Parts: sequence; structure tokens; C-alpha cells
Amino acid sequence: MHETETVEVRGHILDSGVLARILDDVLEYGGDYRIERLDVGRQHSDESTARLEIGADDADQLSRILMRLQTHGANAVTPGKALLRPAPADGVFPDDFYSTTNLVTQVHTGSRWLTVHNPEMDCGIVVAADDSAARTLPVSDVRAGERVVCGADGVRVLRPPAEDRDGDGFGFMSSAVSSEKPQALLVRQIADQMRAVKERGEKILWVCGPAMVHTGAAPAMVSLVRAGYVDVLFAGNALAAHDIESALFGTSLGVDLDKGRGVPHGHEHHIRAINKIRAAGSIAKAVSSGVLTSGIMHALVANDKRFVLVGSVRDDGPLPDVYTDVIDGQRAMRAELPGVGFCIMVATMLHSIATGNILPASIPLVCVDINPATVTKLADRGSAQAAGIVTDIGLFTEQLAEELRA
Repeated sequence: MHETETVEVRGHILDSGVLARILDDVLEYGGDYRIERLDVGRQHSDESTARLEIGADDADQLSRILMRLQTHGANAVTPGKALLRPAPADGVFPDDFYSTTNLVTQVHTGSRWLTVHNPEMDCGIVVAADDSAARTLPVSDVRAGERVVCGADGVRVLRPPAEDRDGDGFGFMSSAVSSEKPQALLVRQIADQMRAVKERGEKILWVCGPAMVHTGAAPAMVSLVRAGYVDVLFAGNALAAHDIESALFGTSLGVDLDKGRGVPHGHEHHIRAINKIRAAGSIAKAVSSGVLTSGIMHALVANDKRFVLVGSVRDDGPLPDVYTDVIDGQRAMRAELPGVGFCIMVATMLHSIATGNILPASIPLVCVDINPATVTKLADRGSAQAAGIVTDIGLFTEQLAEELRA
């Protein structure tokens, strides 16, 4: 039996390539389509509208196609009512659960539309027993009996309005990732954005890798912390360990940061630094006891800023503050997201992708890395709001700190 559903999508769907991606996805998922209507905007700033009939061999296949199309903002014209099924066990969704995007999402309970709290990709949607609220939930956190949205019925996804093409937002980085862009201008515009975020009373989230220390950017990062432009830091064991190594021994990975060469027994410094912090009990206790007197981690503690360190199988030690259970680490990261208005990711592919996976699409983010693949992978994994700068992160951080001092 051939099943069909009519969907509609609006926006700059032609020049952005959205319509082409929708059609490609329908075919890739084994469905077919018929364009019922295509209204093309007359002016460059006008939006276009497309209405398509989507077909599939059965209802399950059609449902999967419709869920996929919603990642592009294509919603059913007659969405109906959401189907709710109880979670069969702790940590298990029903087989046909609705897999979320990081875009603003709404669920129709039959009487009204509920806006889903904390939009996050690759989660499920749980609706309260009294139909008063809906929220995203990772599969690890669902509990048996909770009502989970299943299938695509009664769900709609709202893409953010198109940026003003002549505005001063992040349109300057909307082209393919490239190093051939005026860095001074990019840094100035990022600084302006960060000032605006602070004026709104929102938080700035940084996601950093150990190259922040290796490249000599730590002093600039300390200046940014003290100036109030770092509210939360996400990182791994390595960033904190090498920052503390630098503070205690003047080296990073055993290399003297002033002279640029290795020192005798320098390869031991990072593990000796970790050991000192473990003896103190925590990074905060090392600061309060006078063991740790400088560096990024010291600045965060001294200025009462938040940080979440999540480890990996490669870690030495680790430091006592590091989450060694990644699920607990994810929960700790999610707990810091309320109030975040801007995110900047520097020289860490794994933590950047992990953070991008839990950020709503409404939070603008900038990824800075010497490797363009980092930014590309972020966008490929669903963080469509990611803008990228390909540059040396040491120079970038120093320029940003100087710009924000101006």
C-alpha cells in the first residue's frame, strides 16, 4: 500500500540548497515526491515556499522520511496529534520514537501546541503526564513509563528566520570554511558579539583543547577570564593538566614555553602536576591552599567561573575534577547550558562536536581551528549554526583579548 503525506517548507530554500537536500533525502530513504506548488520569492530578500507530496511503500517508511525532512524545516501540512507511547524500560525508547533535531520543536497534544524545552539533537521527546510540558531527553535518562513521542505525527520543527543578508551578524562567515578571510575583521565582529551577549546578561561558553596552552595562548585566556568574557569552560583532562603543568613547571608537554625547547625530565611534568592536584584534593583546593597560583584553571576558580572537565580513555591521572563517566559528564555539561548566549570552540574536535550535539541551534557558535575539517565536521553532524575561522589559535586568542580590552 502506497502511503503519502503533504509537507511544506518556507525560507531561502533555493539559494541555500534546502529544497535540493529535501529531494535528495526523500530518494535516499527510498521514497518519492511530487512538487505540488513552488512559490519563488521575487526579491533577493523574499522567502520561497514549496509544497510537496511525499510517498513511501508503507507508513513506517513514510514516518522515517518525514522525520528526516523535519531537519530541514519541512513539516506536514496537517500534522495531526502526537502519538505517545510509554518507555518500555529505563534507558530505552519505544522502537518508533521521534528522533529530535536541535531546532525549535513543537508537539501537538490534541488540545494545544507545546514548545519542547531544551531542544537538542538525537534525543527523544517526553510529554508530562498532564500534557502541560514537553522536553527533550537523551535515551540514557528516560525512565520506564514516561510518555515518549513516537512517529512524526503532531510534531513540527521551526527553522530560525533567515539572517539579514546585509546585516552585521555572522553572515561574514557563511561561505565555505577557508583561511582566506580578513582575520582582524572577524576578531572584531566576534568581540562585538561577545560584548552584546554580556550586555544582555547571557553567558559565554568556551570549549578548549590543550593547544590553548601549547601555543602560548594561556595568558590571553586568563585575561579574557578576568575581563568577564569566559563564564563557562568545557574541556578535557589534557587542557587542565597542561595548564597546571605550565603554572607549576613552566612547561607544556615538557617543552619550556619561554624558550621553546624541551627540558630535562620534562616528559614527567604533566603527571607530576596531576599528582600535586590529586594530593590537594581538587583544583579549587589547590588554589585555596596556594599550591596553584596562576594559569587558566586558577583564573576560573579565583573569578568564580564554572568549568566541566570530561575525560577519555587516553587520560593520565586524571585530575580529581574530571568526570570519568561520560554520561555523568554529558549531564554536567547540559546543566551549564541555561543562560548561555554564545559559544566559542577553540582547537578541540572531539569536545567541539560533543558540545555541538547538545547545543540548541539558537545559540550561535564559532569554531576556531588550524584544521578546517573540525568546522566542517561540526556542520556535518547537525550544528548548522557553526561558523568557522581557520587560523593559529594562539594568535587568534591574543588578538581577541586585545580587541576586548579596547
